[in-house]
Amino acid sequence: METELEKIVTMKYYEGSSTLKFPWEQVARGLWQRYPNPESLHVLSEDTVARKVVDNKLHSKRVLTKTNRMPKWGERLINTRNVSVIEESIVDPEKKEICTYTRNVGLTKVMTCVEKVVYKPCPENSQWTVAERKAWIDSKIFGLGYAIQKFGLERYKKNIQKTNLGFSFALNRLFPVIDTPAESSHIHHLTLEERKQRLKDAARETAKRAKELAQEKAGPIYAACEGVRS
Repeated sequence: METELEKIVTMKYYEGSSTLKFPWEQVARGLWQRYPNPESLHVLSEDTVARKVVDNKLHSKRVLTKTNRMPKWGERLINTRNVSVIEESIVDPEKKEICTYTRNVGLTKVMTCVEKVVYKPCPENSQWTVAERKAWIDSKIFGLGYAIQKFGLERYKKNIQKTNLGFSFALNRLFPVIDTPAESSHIHHLTLEERKQRLKDAARETAKRAKELAQEKAGPIYAACEGVRS
């Protein structure tokens, strides 16, 4: 029988950090408004299911629904394109630290991804925020576990850049930088307009995908109701 130590050893592990060029206070406010954005069209919905304050720390739990793209070989194992994700977070305003824990609650037999991110002021620049990430990826599919773990790790690393770009986009929208020179301000204005348009497009696409998801769920429910009637 596989021991707990052996399970940890066989897991894929990632550790790294990235910098958001925004103060911690803005990151703390923007954390709840980072969707939709052009880099996160795979996020279909988000719902806050619990929130409370304990010892001056804000504890939140959210459920997100995301699309789950798989390679061709993975389509034989998975017959659904959507997965639910739980995001739990603790915001400590006194310590200036945000800690988020994210894990998938669907398709766990195929692959699990547990992520921990800590946001805190950057030591080199107090006006920036550093995000320290750790992730554990595992699979319980006999014979394919290693390949699935490797695929999951590579996809996770690629998604980090998109995650940072999407969060920065949302922060730019919430806290736009106004430049003093007229020419620079004009350029920034055009960029901001372009970003607003991209945000609108992202919102439309997200709404479209959410509608498709609702229709997919409604199909089995309707069929079950018809079965009861008959």
